[in-house]
Amino acid sequence: MGKKRLAAEPAPLLTEWAPIVGSAASDIRGAGSGPEGGESPDSSDHPSLDEFDRFINRELSWLDFNGRVLALADDPRAPLLERLKFIAIFGSNLDEFFQVRVAGLKDQVAARIPNLSADGRTATEQLGLVHERVMQLVAWAETLLMEEVLPALADAGLALVGWEDLNKEDRKHLDEVFSSRIFPVLTPLAVDPGHPFPYISDLSLNLAVSVLDERSGERRFARVKVPNLLPRYIALPDGERLVPLEQVIAAHLDVLFPGMRIEGHSAFRVTRNADLTLEEEEADDLLAAVEMEVRRRRFGRAVRLEITAGTDAEVRDLLVRELDLDDSDVCVTVAPVGLSGLFSVVAADRPDLKDPAWVPITQSRLASDDEGAPSFFREIAAGDVLVHHPYDSFSTSVEEFIRQASVDPRVLAIKLTLYRTSGDSSIIHSLIRAAERGKQVVALVELKARFDEEANIEWARELERAGVHVVYGLVGLKTHTKTTLVVRNEPEGIRCYCHVGTGNYNPRTARSYEDLGLLTCDPDIGADLTQLFNYLTGYGRDLQFRKLLVAPDHLRKGIADLIRGEIAAKGRRRRIVMKMNSLVDASMVDLLYEASQAGVSVDLVIRGICRLRPGVPGLSENIRVRSIIGRYLEHSRIYHFGHGPHGDGAWFIGSADLMPRNLDRRVEALVPVESPELTARLAAQLDTLLSDDSLAWELRADGRWYHVPIVGRTDTHEHLQALALQRRRR
Repeated sequence: MGKKRLAAEPAPLLTEWAPIVGSAASDIRGAGSGPEGGESPDSSDHPSLDEFDRFINRELSWLDFNGRVLALADDPRAPLLERLKFIAIFGSNLDEFFQVRVAGLKDQVAARIPNLSADGRTATEQLGLVHERVMQLVAWAETLLMEEVLPALADAGLALVGWEDLNKEDRKHLDEVFSSRIFPVLTPLAVDPGHPFPYISDLSLNLAVSVLDERSGERRFARVKVPNLLPRYIALPDGERLVPLEQVIAAHLDVLFPGMRIEGHSAFRVTRNADLTLEEEEADDLLAAVEMEVRRRRFGRAVRLEITAGTDAEVRDLLVRELDLDDSDVCVTVAPVGLSGLFSVVAADRPDLKDPAWVPITQSRLASDDEGAPSFFREIAAGDVLVHHPYDSFSTSVEEFIRQASVDPRVLAIKLTLYRTSGDSSIIHSLIRAAERGKQVVALVELKARFDEEANIEWARELERAGVHVVYGLVGLKTHTKTTLVVRNEPEGIRCYCHVGTGNYNPRTARSYEDLGLLTCDPDIGADLTQLFNYLTGYGRDLQFRKLLVAPDHLRKGIADLIRGEIAAKGRRRRIVMKMNSLVDASMVDLLYEASQAGVSVDLVIRGICRLRPGVPGLSENIRVRSIIGRYLEHSRIYHFGHGPHGDGAWFIGSADLMPRNLDRRVEALVPVESPELTARLAAQLDTLLSDDSLAWELRADGRWYHVPIVGRTDTHEHLQALALQRRRR
């Protein structure tokens, strides 16, 4: 759900939220305001742009995106647990931002790398701007959580309460819980001449405890790690109140430190550099190298310390010193430390506090009839199938396609790229079943998928044990394609059935991530995928593809040629529409500027980072940028050009954003969608995104995001759900 503002209500500018002194939780909403829609600011407001001003800073643009996520929690009409969910997502996003992006900037400073960002800033300057923006956003999140969402949840019968709020019976119950379930797994670690400062693992929740030995008069510091395998919030018997686990532990510190006086305690959490620094060219065994780097990750350099307000200054100074941090790396919070921990509250069985459940539909062509499940091979041979998740069911389309391939006696081989999946994926079981039936099964498992390395190592080993040919990817490149190739022996000869998608083969995220997939037996696409898999599992250079645009060798040039085709084209159909997660690549931004200056109409739907500055007279006045943030994560990539290679329109979907890593350092694939029926569906989807006035934000020439004014109350996700229901009825 998105924030549905009245047309006359000014929208806050993400870059102008600022603390108001005197507010208990730094209420930073509404400090800035600006136009909601209509014409762009007058050109006189914009000085001429130099080489650096052409680009918006990447890190600040990402923080603006996370601010748009947080804005969803600021909608009083949204269900309460949905509001809480977006606060938790905001916190989880921020964790990864520090683990990777802030850590990277700090590494640049430590290594004294003088490189400037595309917008002309040093790493030190960027860290300063990031710190300022993060503090504003965190203060806003805390205000929403502590002053609005949690009080409203308590009124609705789901309350987060502290130890001081409990009565005698409540405390007796938690005493028993502590003794039986918590105390046995706790390990207090003291710091003294015989016990050095303990290692604090990444994103672990801890208690900093100050104790006094009254016999010796010595004061000591101790650390107690809050076990991450226990529930973050403990439910009381009434089922309506939840107590933070760290408060239950804190109330029993006398049991952990018998004979000591507990002088104080506070919760804290450390964020560490978690990006892999794998030197693949020097690795004889990629699997072993990734395993080693995953183990090293927990020892990465600390980059952030979150600590509760009121922490003793001596304890804070000790943590900062021992973690080798600066005061600017400390985030003091009045909310529970670790906003991502709120996901456990979001999981509460309270459907009345959540969005109405959406049950994905099965397209009529793929739906079971009285005779059972249809043959996917017959249906795909009759014409391409476009699936759109989560509106279309992932299980009855993609998973069923692979399941049928695993048991079909005519299928000779199944080849699939696996970037991320989940523990409940039937795809893994289908691949194992196919291998057990003697089919040639190849799974390219990307070991370097960030934060999924350990899970992918386990999948790889399980598949290998079943006889699946497992390939770990290419040296120096991540394999990010979402592709499946099924080779079938038919009376007319060998035929290839293909799936090319924009999202991972993950049934769990397919319920909340918006993604597209094309099921086809187009012989050219089959030949292209055959060559791609041979390249991924073997050796080859100078590959040529008939229809796919494949990175790292062809995708950049292919997209650039399509943009230049619009620049050179004649007539009124000169149009570019692109939907992606992020637009970062400087050369692509400059090429889109060139298209705008040539009079090409450009619409960009970008969920996250956008370094392009739209609406600047003489540079980008023909470019419009919007972002859709709502119930589903907009994850699909769609590229449309009014003039294709043969003069007609061209449509592509696939795995790649316009980022240097996607274009140059990953194996990516875009597939053309050519069926008029299916391109009409893509056009309808883009029209919906471009007419949305409920979930949409618009980027202006000043680099700020504005909420689009409400005119007709078009909600992308509600509208696409309605279209999915229409498809099922047809």
